[in-house]
Amino acid sequence: MGSTKPYLAVIFIQIIYAGMILLSKAAFNRGMNSYVFVFYRQMAGALFMSPLAMIFERKSATPLSVVTFCKIFMLSFLGITLAINAYCIALTYTSAALGAASINCLPVGTFFFAVLLRMEKVKIKTAAGIAKVAGLVVCMTGVAVLCFYKGPQLKPFLHHHLLESHYSHQGQQQAHDSSSGHRWIIGCFLLLVSIICWSLWLVLQAQLLVKYPAKLRFTSLQCLSSAAQSFVVAIALERDPSQWNLGWNINLLAIAYCGIMVTGVSYYLQAYVIEKKGPVFQAMSQPLNLIITVIGSVLLLGEVISLGSVLGGILLAASLYSVLWGKSKEQKSMENGTCLSVPVQPEKERAHLKEAEATIAEPTLFV
Repeated sequence: MGSTKPYLAVIFIQIIYAGMILLSKAAFNRGMNSYVFVFYRQMAGALFMSPLAMIFERKSATPLSVVTFCKIFMLSFLGITLAINAYCIALTYTSAALGAASINCLPVGTFFFAVLLRMEKVKIKTAAGIAKVAGLVVCMTGVAVLCFYKGPQLKPFLHHHLLESHYSHQGQQQAHDSSSGHRWIIGCFLLLVSIICWSLWLVLQAQLLVKYPAKLRFTSLQCLSSAAQSFVVAIALERDPSQWNLGWNINLLAIAYCGIMVTGVSYYLQAYVIEKKGPVFQAMSQPLNLIITVIGSVLLLGEVISLGSVLGGILLAASLYSVLWGKSKEQKSMENGTCLSVPVQPEKERAHLKEAEATIAEPTLFV
């Protein structure tokens, strides 16, 4: 049974992420403001993570300097406040299936920025290098297909949907408008912006974690910082007091789910999977999120899936596996001593690269 635990854990992680996308989309379809939603979910995550950080890292945490806190604050704005707000607005303009498909770009985008910042190396003349470059090209092709090609619609075979029965008039209008070409392109652009921000956030986060390795406190500080930033954004852009009211409905469920299950439970499950099977194993499970979300969006939300979304999702999954295969082959070559031309890295740089690889495997840690 012990050997099957990582497989069960990684499946459960992707179910958690799929649930996040579906519940968020359902809340937006009911008319909930995306800015208010981001503030509430980040505050829920902060309230959940802060006590854990104080309990488990009370004595072992690294002292927090003013400079480090400022870096964490700015990093939170880039990778959480800006990225998640863009992603949530994109969900209201597009579909849950497209939102899940775009997540497959995250490991590829992270790898791209890691190469630009010289945290990763690409040797074009090797099979591993060719696979990495091919993965980036296929990823860009998949994004283009998702944005500009819709194709025929694949109609669902069920007509009753669990999360669709009590939509508000505004939510119905948003769901109807999401199929328009103009809103769809804007939504795709916002998804691209969110992926770029998340990718940069992951790469920069790797550098900061080397200096401040207290992960629970690091997570809590980011949640608190992003909650404060999101509150300012929501207050500035949403003046209707009724949007801030929470009842016993899908909106409250989505907020609690994102704050506890996504920010809390998935964090520990990812750490367990990476410890047992490594970062590549965790990252390779990402397309499972797309499959679960597509099925859930059809059965629960009643969304109509287009052929372009399916083809684009397949291309993004293929790009992810291409890059990960190249990284895996490169690592095996180094372990077997076939990459003798690679110089020995200093101890600090090796730790830096190790943190970078771990973050590539955790693309939705704070999503």
